[in-house]
Amino acid sequence: MNIELQALESNDYTWSICSLPIDKQAVGCKWVYKVKFRADGTVDRYKARLVAKGFTQQEGIDYLDTFSPIAKLVTVKMLLSLVAIHGWSLTQLDVTNAFLHGDLMEEVYMNLPLGYTFKSEGEYLPSNAVCRLHKSIYGLKQVSRQWFHKFSNALLSEGFVQSTNDHTLFTKYQDTSFLALLIYVDDIIIASNDRLAVDTLKHALNCKFKMKDLGPLRYFLGLEVARSIAGISICQRKYALELLSDTRHLGCKLATIPMDPNLKLSQDDGDLIEDPTSYRRLIGKLLYLTITSPDLSYYVNCLSQFLAAPRKPHLQAVFRILQYIKRTPSQVLFFSSNSKVQLKAFADSDWASCLDTRRSIYGFCVFLGTSLISWKSKKQPIVSRSSEYRSMANTTCEILWLLSLLHDLKITHHGPAVLYCDNQAALHIVANPIYHERTKHIEIDCHIIREKIQARILKTLHVTSQNQLADILTKALHPSQFHGLLGKMGIHDLYSPS
Repeated sequence: MNIELQALESNDYTWSICSLPIDKQAVGCKWVYKVKFRADGTVDRYKARLVAKGFTQQEGIDYLDTFSPIAKLVTVKMLLSLVAIHGWSLTQLDVTNAFLHGDLMEEVYMNLPLGYTFKSEGEYLPSNAVCRLHKSIYGLKQVSRQWFHKFSNALLSEGFVQSTNDHTLFTKYQDTSFLALLIYVDDIIIASNDRLAVDTLKHALNCKFKMKDLGPLRYFLGLEVARSIAGISICQRKYALELLSDTRHLGCKLATIPMDPNLKLSQDDGDLIEDPTSYRRLIGKLLYLTITSPDLSYYVNCLSQFLAAPRKPHLQAVFRILQYIKRTPSQVLFFSSNSKVQLKAFADSDWASCLDTRRSIYGFCVFLGTSLISWKSKKQPIVSRSSEYRSMANTTCEILWLLSLLHDLKITHHGPAVLYCDNQAALHIVANPIYHERTKHIEIDCHIIREKIQARILKTLHVTSQNQLADILTKALHPSQFHGLLGKMGIHDLYSPS
């Protein structure tokens, strides 16, 4: 707590103590304590944070805008894949008391920190003394926005260019030197082909902000990162084991697949569970695990549809997923250094598979060379008679965004991206400019795909159902097919299951 207050006082003009104006209301504050752990589970440090009770703020009075961008995890995975391919260096920085660097535009007052007595030199401290905040202290609604504004302006002044496709990505080119910087709140990743340029940047940032050099990237947002000559691998082993421990499933039986393919779930089957909050919390934790586990995406998406009124069969299905996680807690996503900068995608859908709404489930997965960088499993928002085309159209939009991201990174993509589909009828309609009564309702979806094919940005190819990798994102599969597709996606466990 003393270190935290010293940091606040050493920061230029964090607050000034004054009397609370009659027409103003002060927000409260509290101390938050946290133990920070390393990737191996050992204690890194004990941390105390003074936090304002921002939930008492009033919109239009002591805060205006709150939105602040954070790095898309697809961007993180694409950057890691490019780092592996080109052999760039990968450095991680952390900003000490990042939010305190942001300047407040609004007039905000906060109660004095609990447990401490503030004295005024030679002056009487009034009974209604408060802190007039000049810097964006943690807990205020606008702090993240103010910090990002301050840091992005500092990067722009250093000659960086902000990406228009992911506003947290900044790039800088100077002769043969290249720097790419990615921001996730106060965690920063720097990829570069010039170590001297990285050192120069770190020195420049350290002059403006108090930075902590964490060295080569090893642990980022709960992702454990390992690098070798063969490439870069990321996994969430620590997070998975903590999830099993919290749910008391460390000693549970093992399951070879996340869900029985013959299981049909409905919103009306079974009795309601007594504590729906625990179910919702479990689904939220499983959603975060899908960052590196595409094999869980379909099942978590399926079970998240019952959050409003979860029932016992739904909870049993969640426990089955935990048994599968227990079997493969060290599953890794691998980015090969022998890959090529070539986008290829697989799109699929399971028509009218939702028993309650008769809506279709669509899914896609996108590879950069042999490295899986993006995937999605989602129920379509409307009942569709042509789910395959809509799946291809959504995948096309994802490919176009990834191509734009490569352009921002000055990476050349040779030739058109490839989109694989196992539906011959869909491929024929997309490729041929023929419409009849049966296809009027899908004209827009077909048009966007056909337009990109004619511009030679995209190329569609047929793939057999046995090699349709997106199948794992649209339906529950039997063990042999499930593990076969998982192996083709480049997902494997560090340790073979017993």
